[in-house]
Amino acid sequence: MEEIEHRTVKVNGINMHIAEKGEGPLILFIHGFPDLWYSWRHQIAALASLGYRCVAPDLRGFGDTDVPANPTAYTSLHVVGDLIELLDKIAGDEEKVFVVGHDWGALTAWYLSLYRPERIKALVNLSVTFTPRHPQRKPLATLRAVYGNDYYICRFQEPGDIEAEFAQIGTERVLKEILTYHNPGPLYLPKGKAFGYPKDSPIILPSWLSEEECDYYASKYDKTGFTGGLNYYRNLDLNWELTAPWTGARVKVPVKFIVGDMDLTYNAPGAKDYIHKGGFKRDVPLLEDVVVLEGAGHFLHQERPNEINEQIYDFFQKF
Repeated sequence: MEEIEHRTVKVNGINMHIAEKGEGPLILFIHGFPDLWYSWRHQIAALASLGYRCVAPDLRGFGDTDVPANPTAYTSLHVVGDLIELLDKIAGDEEKVFVVGHDWGALTAWYLSLYRPERIKALVNLSVTFTPRHPQRKPLATLRAVYGNDYYICRFQEPGDIEAEFAQIGTERVLKEILTYHNPGPLYLPKGKAFGYPKDSPIILPSWLSEEECDYYASKYDKTGFTGGLNYYRNLDLNWELTAPWTGARVKVPVKFIVGDMDLTYNAPGAKDYIHKGGFKRDVPLLEDVVVLEGAGHFLHQERPNEINEQIYDFFQKF
């Protein structure tokens, strides 16, 4: 990790921390929640050694990047705006770059593909498929109807509510609970019961996640709190309103999609049919490959780094 360089770049009115390593065609890595640039540590090391320049920012609200106070400053337009100015400043003559996204980072990469497809050479997205905008269905009302109010995204909506619960549980414990979640079913956080276990019950870390790595995450969240990351969820309906002009738009960049068969996203109602029965390919016509990793959960790029690194490398080598 010590060979990774760190710097701060002024973009779109905020100071953005980026980690970078390597020389060659640029790969932009976009993390999700509760991840940081750090979740891409294995990909950065591997792909830099294979001739790529790897750049992984902490997105707004995360890690060592600024945390805007306004809750509505976390829409897809803000976040993609940050990334476009970042590319303008660091990509040199490269008009198009490679992109890899996971979780909210995958969602952001889909938005980036819709808004500025001419900036993307090819995209590898993990865990979260493209979701076409439904003009009659607001996202939150839909999620509440399907899952109920204890579903994690619904619990994240009320400002300060889940933050207070997380503070009682403790930063490190919350991060370990989320990062080690390996259940194909939906994540529920009933009020006052949080993750459903006593706070002092031991969490056995999987082989791919060390105490040292958890400490790194916790040190950053102790500094920033969770609100910045949670604000992405709090803008789901606002994103839906703002993206009305893109209703029916297709993603027109070359894509490989990778998901674990134990991922809660892959096991959501209708997800497998959408992925495998033509809907995904209809909305993302340049979808070249769908890879389902057996036994892998949501944080598959950390859980199965060697396989993910190979998949990314094999795809980007075509371009």
